[in-house]
Amino acid sequence: METLAFIGTLGLPEILIILLIIVVLFGAKKIPELMRGLGTGIKEFKKASTLDEDEHKDNKKIEP
Repeated sequence: METLAFIGTLGLPEILIILLIIVVLFGAKKIPELMRGLGTGIKEFKKASTLDEDEHKDNKKIEP
């Protein structure tokens, strides 16, 4: 596991407690919707990043 400076190492008990708190706060029915939204956001970010890289490569080819 990665070590975070302000948290330390996260073990299985800590992760389970965090997941339990998330379920209590949002409810079990809302979690799939939240994950779908997160996945869509990540997909859009990757798409925009790839388009930006392609644009940058195209500009380099045009310039002498």
